[in-house]
Amino acid sequence: MNRKIEITETGTTGDLKDFINLPRIIYKDDPLWIPPLPLGEKEEYDKRKNTILKRSDHVFFLARADGKPVGRMIVYIDPRYNRYHQSRTGFFGSFESIEDGNVSRCLFQKAEQWLRDRGMEEILGPINPVSESWGFVLEGNSPPVFLSPHTPLYYNRLAGEAGYEKAKDLLVYEADARKGYVIPDRFTRFSDTLLTRKPEITVRPIQKSRLKEEALHVLRILNDSVAGNWGYVPVEEDEMAGVLKQLKPVMDEQAIWFVEEKGFPVGVALGFPDINVLLRTERPGKELSIPAALWKLLTQKGRIKDYRLWGLAVLPEYHGLGLDVLLYVSLYRALEPRGIRLEANYMLEDNPKILNALEKMELAPVKKYRVYRKSLN
Repeated sequence: MNRKIEITETGTTGDLKDFINLPRIIYKDDPLWIPPLPLGEKEEYDKRKNTILKRSDHVFFLARADGKPVGRMIVYIDPRYNRYHQSRTGFFGSFESIEDGNVSRCLFQKAEQWLRDRGMEEILGPINPVSESWGFVLEGNSPPVFLSPHTPLYYNRLAGEAGYEKAKDLLVYEADARKGYVIPDRFTRFSDTLLTRKPEITVRPIQKSRLKEEALHVLRILNDSVAGNWGYVPVEEDEMAGVLKQLKPVMDEQAIWFVEEKGFPVGVALGFPDINVLLRTERPGKELSIPAALWKLLTQKGRIKDYRLWGLAVLPEYHGLGLDVLLYVSLYRALEPRGIRLEANYMLEDNPKILNALEKMELAPVKKYRVYRKSLN
C-alpha cells in the first residue's frame, strides 16, 4: 500500500472508541477470535481503574490510512519492573494491525521514539497492560482461553520486519479428557502415598467465603515461588485485587487448590473456567449482545468443561517433595468427572522443571506464543 499513514495519540472519546473497536475490523473473518466481554471493556483502558496503567507513563497510538483506523498500540513504562530489574525497559501491548508493513513499521517507530525520549534502552512486547496477555501466537490453531491472546500469525513477520528479535517463547499444554487423557497411574499412587505417609500435608480447595484472606495466601506463594523467573515483577495487593475482580464472577472453587503443612498454605494451583466458550458465536466477527452475554454467563457458567491452569506454585523450601504433583492431581481429579479439557498456559520455554513435569504427566503441547525485544540504543 502507498497510502499515507497517520499516527496519533488517542486523546478524545472518538479516538478511544476507534482504538477499542479496531480488533473487530482485524478479526471480522477470523473464526477463532473471541470478542472481549462487552461490559467493562472501556474500564480496562481507563488509567483510574487499570492498576498497571495507573502507575505507568503510557500512551495510546492509533494508526489511520485514508482516515480509517488500521493499527494500534499501547506503549508504557512500568516503574515497578524497572526498579526490580534495574533496567530501562519500555513495553508495547494491545498491538493490532492490518497486514501492511508500512502500518506496523510506523507504529513501532513511533513507540520506539516515544520510549527513547523518556530514556528507555529496550522495548519488550507484546505484554498487554489490559488483560495481561503476553506474546503473539507463533504456533497452534486453537481458540484462545480466557485472558490469553489470539493474534494473526503475520504479526510475527511484521515484528521481524521492524527489527524485533525473539525475547522468549511461552508454551501451552493441554490435558483433554475428551481425547482420552488420564493422569498416569504412578502419579495418582504417589499422591495418595504422600498424603498417607505425611499426615501434616493436606490439600483443600479455595474457600470463596474467605476470598480476601485466600487471595493473600496466593499473593505470598506466587511472589516467593516465582521470583527470578524471566519477566517476573512482584505482584502487589492492588494487582491481585484487579485479577480477583476479573476472576471472581467465574470462579470455580473446585479449580483452585492449596497444599498446606499443618494448616499453613505452602503451594497453590490456580485454575478457572474458560468463559470464552460461552462467548463464541457461530459466525466469525459476530458478537453477543450485552444481555445475551450476561444471560449466558449467569445461566451456563456451570456447564463449562474447558479450564485454564493459570499457575501452579510451591514455596522454594518445599521443592522436591512432589507437592506440585499433589496439587495437579487434586485439581484434575476434582474436575475430571465433568469430562474437561485443561489448558496449562504461559510456560517458560527455559523452565525445564515445569516442562518436564507436564510432559511426564503426559500433557500435550498445543500452542506457542513469542515475546519480542529490540534495543533502542
